[in-house]
Amino acid sequence: MSFHEHKSTIEEGDTVILYLNPSSIHAVTVNPVTKNKKDAIVENILQTTQGGLKIKSLIGKEYGSCIQLTKGYGFALHPTPELWTITLPHRTQIIYTPDISMIILQLELKPGSVVIESGTGSGSLSHALIRAVKPSGHLYTFDFHEQRADVARTEFQSHGVGEFVTVAHQDVCQNGFGLDVAGKADAVFLDLPHPWEAVPHAVNAMRDSGGRLCSFSPCVEQVQRTCEQLRILGFIEITTMEVLIKEYQVNSRPMSVIDLEDIKPEDTGPHSKWKDPLTIVSCHAPPTLAGHTGYLTVATLPPKSSRLVLEV
Repeated sequence: MSFHEHKSTIEEGDTVILYLNPSSIHAVTVNPVTKNKKDAIVENILQTTQGGLKIKSLIGKEYGSCIQLTKGYGFALHPTPELWTITLPHRTQIIYTPDISMIILQLELKPGSVVIESGTGSGSLSHALIRAVKPSGHLYTFDFHEQRADVARTEFQSHGVGEFVTVAHQDVCQNGFGLDVAGKADAVFLDLPHPWEAVPHAVNAMRDSGGRLCSFSPCVEQVQRTCEQLRILGFIEITTMEVLIKEYQVNSRPMSVIDLEDIKPEDTGPHSKWKDPLTIVSCHAPPTLAGHTGYLTVATLPPKSSRLVLEV
């Protein structure tokens, strides 16, 4: 239940983020026992690079506390959508925090907003959307794959946020979003192979007062077709962007310094007098940088009374 609101003490059934180091972070469900491959009930023990951890030992500990493992230690962190994104079990390719932050900004989400998401996938974006709109808003999320929808629904319930989200198994490109959400949505997010096919259904789902739409696509050809459909259906302020993060590295470097006060003509050239090197703090870009993540296309649907729909 720990995703819904912050709590200080770990209880059975909670999700805990076990931090060992920047490259070793685990999402742990606090269940004292589990089933082994022979379907027998056994003690739940997590094996990590720092040794084993008996899951039941987490119960009663405070979030943020240091946890002893058999070969080292880690920290039991309170779960957040950002930590969940880097530890969740991948069922599909996911959207990461830099894009998620821009999506929430561009959709203008706030507590009380009603937002539609398609598709649900692994639920990375879903958790961030729920946090943005709760406690009085709601997320309607759709996936054409039934098993993924079922797993996501169970996951939301176990994380304590099931009341803020409705999960549906549905092909929104063919069948739309359904009558339950017609005219209710403040914003729509699309992560689909053919997002332009879902744009007309998004219009039907939005309020008469209008709203915001965002589509995530890895290929520019998808962006082009989506933008054409958005213009035809009366969307304005159509913009496409890409979020790339350049994280500068800060470190200390030695720098040689010449002694200009005590220099003589014969000291010039390769035999110049140098002082002891100074240590300076410098920053520089990483040697490698991701060249592409995906394109975010955002647009505004004006109020119904002022929409200009083009004829094709």
